[in-house]
Amino acid sequence: MNFLAITLALPLIGFFCLLLLPRHSKISAIALAATVLTFLASWGLIAPVRSSTAQFTSSINSLWIYSPGFQVHFHLGIDGINLWLILLTTLLAPIAVWISRSMITERQRNFLALLLLFEFGLIGVFSALDLFAFYVFWEIALVPMYLMVGFWGGQRRGHAAVKFFVYTMAGSVMMLGSIIYLHSQTGTFDYVEILNGIASGRVMLSSHQQLLLFLGFFAAFAVKVPIFPLHTWLPNTYAEAPMPATFLLAAAMSKMGAYGLIRYCLPLFPAAAQRCAGWIAVLAIIGILYGALLALIQPNIKRLIAFSSLSHLGFVVLGIFTFSQQGADGAVYQMIAHGISTGALFLIAGYLEQRRGSLEIADLGGIATPAPGLATAFLIALLASIGLPSLCNFIGEYLILQGAALTKFSWAAWAALGVILSAAYMLWMYQRTFWGKSSDQKHVIPDLTFRDWVPLLPLIVLMVWLGSYTQSFMPPISAATARILDQTSMSNEYRVDLILPGTTEFPR
Repeated sequence: MNFLAITLALPLIGFFCLLLLPRHSKISAIALAATVLTFLASWGLIAPVRSSTAQFTSSINSLWIYSPGFQVHFHLGIDGINLWLILLTTLLAPIAVWISRSMITERQRNFLALLLLFEFGLIGVFSALDLFAFYVFWEIALVPMYLMVGFWGGQRRGHAAVKFFVYTMAGSVMMLGSIIYLHSQTGTFDYVEILNGIASGRVMLSSHQQLLLFLGFFAAFAVKVPIFPLHTWLPNTYAEAPMPATFLLAAAMSKMGAYGLIRYCLPLFPAAAQRCAGWIAVLAIIGILYGALLALIQPNIKRLIAFSSLSHLGFVVLGIFTFSQQGADGAVYQMIAHGISTGALFLIAGYLEQRRGSLEIADLGGIATPAPGLATAFLIALLASIGLPSLCNFIGEYLILQGAALTKFSWAAWAALGVILSAAYMLWMYQRTFWGKSSDQKHVIPDLTFRDWVPLLPLIVLMVWLGSYTQSFMPPISAATARILDQTSMSNEYRVDLILPGTTEFPR
C-alpha cells in the first residue's frame, strides 16, 4: 500500500464528490471527511522516512506523457524535508474546512471544493520529483487560491486577487522557461536523474547557464515566499482573503517558495546559489527588519500578522543561504513552526472578527475580561510566534541565527534585531487589544466555545511539542538537509576546539 498515492488521491476524490453530489448533500461533512482521511493517510509516510536511508521513500514513478524526445514521469517521493510539510498541509486542511462552516456562508460547496483542490495541488508540489509535474501542481495550487480570494474576499478582493495572480504567474513563467531550457540540456525532467547527471559529470552547465537557470527558478520561489521587494501582493491578499483562505495562505502556501529554494535552487545550480547567496541573504535580512517595522505601525490585526509573516519567512530564506547544516535544519524547522504559530494567530483573529465585526485595534480593547479563553489562546500563539523558549519558533530561529553566525556574523547580528522587534509589535498589539480600554462598553465579546477549541487545541499542543521535544521531528530533517548540502558541495565546515586544563594550545 502506497500511502503517498492515497494521500494525494483523497483530496481530488473529495473535490469531484463535492462538484457532482446533489445540492442537498451534507457538503461540509463530506469535505471534512475527505481532509481528515487524508491527514490519517499521511501518517503512513512517517515510518518509511524514519527507517530508510534511501533518498526518497513512498515513491511513485510511472510514465505520464510520452512522445519522441519528450517524456514526463509522474514521479513523487518523500524525504525528511517534504514529509513534515505534507503533514502540515494535511493537518491544516481539515481545520480550514471546520472553520469554513461558520465563516463561509455563501456558495459553501464551491469554496470547499476549491479548498480540496488546493490541498491536492499543495501535496503535489511538496512531493513532485519531476520538474514538469512540479510545475503542473504549482499552477493547480495557484488557481483555487486566486478564486477563493477573488470571490469570497473583502471589499477590495478583486484588486488583491489580480495582484496575487499576476505576481505569481510572472514568476511561474520564468520558472517554466528555465525548466524547458534545463530539459533541452539534460534530456529529462526527472529531478533525481538530473542530480545523478550532475554528480557523475554527464550534465555540465556553465556558470552563465547556471546563473540564468537559478534566477528563473528563484523568481517564482521569491514571489511565493515572498522575499523583499517582491512582497507587495502579500498584505492586501492576506487582508482581503476570507479567513480560511488567509489561514491556508500564511500557514501552508507560503512554504511553497521556501521549499522550492532548498529543494531545487541549491542542488541543481550550486555555483549560482553560492554566487548569489550574499545579496539574497541581504534581501532576507531587509525583509526581516522591514516586515517587523511595518508590523509595528499596523492598525489592523490581520495586516500586522501578515507583515510578521514576511519577517519570519525572511529567517527561513536566510537559513537556507547560509549553506550550513544548522541554517538548513533551522529553515525547514521554522517552516513547520511558522505554519503552526501563524496559522493559530489567523485562526484566533478569525474568531475575534466573528465576535467583534472588526480587526481594527482601535475598535477593540478589554477582551481579556469577558473572554479569558480567547485571550489565553492568543497569548500562547503570540509567544510561540515571537520565539519564546519551549515553544515552536524558538528552535528554528536559534538554529538559523547560529548558522548565519557561522557563515557571516553580521548577518546574525542584523537578523537578531527582528526577534526583538517581533516581541515589541506583538506584545504592544496584545496589550491594546486584550488589556486596553474597550471602545464599546456595551458590546460583550463571548468566549471560545467547544467548537472553537476543537481546531485550536491541536495547534497549541504542536507549539509546545515542537518547542520541547525537537527529536520527534529533527532527525529526518537533518538527514535530508545533509544530503542537499552534500549535493550542493558547499556546506560550511566548522570545528569547536577546547583548551585543555593546564595547556595553552589547542589540541590537534
